[in-house]
Amino acid sequence: MRIESAKAIFGLSVILILCLGTSLVPLGLAQEEKEEDTRPERGISVAFEYPEVIIPKGDDVSVDLIIKNKGKRDENVYLRIASASPGWETKIKTYSFAVTSVHVPEGEDKRVTFFARPEKDTKPGTYEFQVDARTEDGELKVFHGLTITVQEKEKEKGEIELTTSYPVLKGPSDARFEFSLNVTNKTGREDTFNLAARGPKEWQINFKPPYEDKYISSLTLKDDEGRGVNVQVTPDRLSKAGEYLIPVTITAGRARAEAELKVIITGTYKLEAVTTTELLSLETEKGRPGNISVYVKNAGSATIHDIEFLSIKPENWKVDFKPEKIASLEPGSIEQVEVSITPAEEALVGDYAVGVSISGEKSSDELELRVTVKTSAAWGWIGIGIIVLVIIGLFGLFVSLGRR
Repeated sequence: MRIESAKAIFGLSVILILCLGTSLVPLGLAQEEKEEDTRPERGISVAFEYPEVIIPKGDDVSVDLIIKNKGKRDENVYLRIASASPGWETKIKTYSFAVTSVHVPEGEDKRVTFFARPEKDTKPGTYEFQVDARTEDGELKVFHGLTITVQEKEKEKGEIELTTSYPVLKGPSDARFEFSLNVTNKTGREDTFNLAARGPKEWQINFKPPYEDKYISSLTLKDDEGRGVNVQVTPDRLSKAGEYLIPVTITAGRARAEAELKVIITGTYKLEAVTTTELLSLETEKGRPGNISVYVKNAGSATIHDIEFLSIKPENWKVDFKPEKIASLEPGSIEQVEVSITPAEEALVGDYAVGVSISGEKSSDELELRVTVKTSAAWGWIGIGIIVLVIIGLFGLFVSLGRR
């Protein structure tokens, strides 16, 4: 009996497990169906892993080219070197052979190698290359560029070796840029190396060890010893958008090495609004406009376009701006805007809040104005007239009663 009971219990357990597993499968499928795939139907991208590289004269370049399939279907992506500087042999390859296309499954990425070899007479300088990518049907097309900077090889002894992997940095004028340099002593002796840099007026440039906050002006290196040093560049906040060169010089006795760093300022966007009297209040009467002047200033370093004005006001009130829009405002420029606020005819006497929003390209500012609605002066005179008439009437009544 016990054996039969055990078998019965075991059989029931198996049936329950199967039922439970069967019921969970639809739940899992339902959960998967709820997860929405937000990817586009088709999409590809191509990019160099290192878009800007520096090499000594005569060296080859091999940089990974990353092809991504951002869509929901597999793609055959065709690659072409669209432009290459003269004096270079270029090709796109894998480990052992050249390629012109690559199959990329949906949601995945593939890597190939962009190879460039300079000819013997290729001089130091900056060279540009571009790779185009397209799908098999030609519907999707993208491209990416590579910059190769060739430098003179340093002599084995008696010189200083100065290298940097990222000589160009880009950002707004309120950012702080930090370049990484590597200094190697090739003078044949231990020596002290003086650090110097020159930049635009009002810019701050300091040298510091990597991962440390102290500033330095020199470092001591043994023969063949190399050490990293960071160049911290803080631009003037009012610097206009553009390219700025930062020449760096390392000297030790007669030995000398130079590097040219570049900062690309994209500009900052900052709008500021203030009333001409610096007061945020005005008085008016219901149904009659009250006026206030507002200065709109571009406190950034980039031109701001399409500046518009909006208002948040009580119901049935009217707010007008003159001018209604500012097409563009140069850095440091100020534009005066007249704001006219007309309370509703049914507005009660008292204080009201009216918000004014100034919105431009990548920046905005707001003002909250207090509008005091007062009674009309005419009503004041009418009230005085009524009081005078009442006094005259009372006086006449007293005189009449006195005669009796």
